[in-house]
Amino acid sequence: MRKDFGVKPWLYPMPVFIVAAYDEAGVPNAMNAAWGGMHTDDRIGLCLSEEHKTTKNILAKRAFTVSMATRGKIEACDYVGIASGNDIEDKFSRAGFHAVRSAHVDAPLIEELPMAMECELISYDEETCYMVGRIVNVSVDESVLGENGRIDVSRLQPVVYDPCSKDYLAVGEKVAKAFSAGKSLMKA
Repeated sequence: MRKDFGVKPWLYPMPVFIVAAYDEAGVPNAMNAAWGGMHTDDRIGLCLSEEHKTTKNILAKRAFTVSMATRGKIEACDYVGIASGNDIEDKFSRAGFHAVRSAHVDAPLIEELPMAMECELISYDEETCYMVGRIVNVSVDESVLGENGRIDVSRLQPVVYDPCSKDYLAVGEKVAKAFSAGKSLMKA
């Protein structure tokens, strides 16, 4: 038996993105954003209200980075979601974050978060708050790379958001090999 809940934003998993941008004076700010995902192969879509300091910075600089929140930095990642850069000038540093200037876009990489997409702003719809960025580069700290030279999820330890329980969950257990697990059903 199923139970109807009506319209709810309960998509699983919801990645926890930490979106960062410089203001016009070059001061970094970051925010936690669970409302986003891949738009196309080289585009990311985010729903960011224009009242956010980070959104204002992105609109001014037309560049931003998107990092994955990680298990070891969950307090800092949550903090940048509950504190407002409009009210707290040193929000970025209070989170314990250190900015490293991206070589590809005019936006900060967060040294403490080992994976980031460096993006150029493509569009922003003020009515829907929907932002699209073109991914110019993916920057990954070598500490989270596996023997094959690619991201090892067990080293990255990304966190997802459970919108139903309002919890952060660690990603980890492998359950099957993608594009392979269903092959046994193809035999007729």
